[in-house]
Amino acid sequence: MLTALLFDLDGTLADTDPIHFRTWKDILQKYGLSIDRAFYEQHFSGRLNAAIVRDLLPELSPEDGQQLSWDKEAKFRRRAVGELEPMAGLSALLTWATEQHLKQAVVTNAPAENAEFMLDVLGLRNQFETVVLAEELARGKPDPLPYQVALERLGVPAAGAIAFEDSPSGVRSAVAAGILTVGIASTHPPDVLYKMGATLVIPNFADPRLNDLLKFSFSPEAVVRSGL
Repeated sequence: MLTALLFDLDGTLADTDPIHFRTWKDILQKYGLSIDRAFYEQHFSGRLNAAIVRDLLPELSPEDGQQLSWDKEAKFRRRAVGELEPMAGLSALLTWATEQHLKQAVVTNAPAENAEFMLDVLGLRNQFETVVLAEELARGKPDPLPYQVALERLGVPAAGAIAFEDSPSGVRSAVAAGILTVGIASTHPPDVLYKMGATLVIPNFADPRLNDLLKFSFSPEAVVRSGL
């Protein structure tokens, strides 16, 4: 029986990738690097900043790499003010989940400052029981550890949860943790997310196929009560 919903942040709760792409492109130009959208989707989406910087700028010291990451995220937050909007259908889904007393968590590779910023701007600071930050763990996505930690904190089994992810690394992480995973095709084509193990891929939370999946995952009695 469904007892918890777990959400990635960037590209899932809100379509932030266009802002991240523009910000990375500007930052990297200072180092003589030019990236296009295809390169970004392959090498950036869903990854920790530290890994991105190590791959693209191995000549930087750890301290300089960390400073670059901080500068990039500060610039992202400045740009995102006024641009961030919740993914279509998110509000209705969260309202329904709260009415059904489902536990809810965010599981993200985003830095803590970005997570706090985005949840505040989206009006979701008090929506989630826990926020799992990969940067505070030994391993981030695509390792299953972030989702395993979320399940442990919520006190629910993998079989009782559904995860929502937009990136290949995020889908891999949730699937490896044994969680049924719904892909949000905001940053990658559906076939890419299906290949990573997503059970269903939808453009946003308003897709009626999500209701069908939730009905199937919920007990018959609860479905009748919920009116889904």
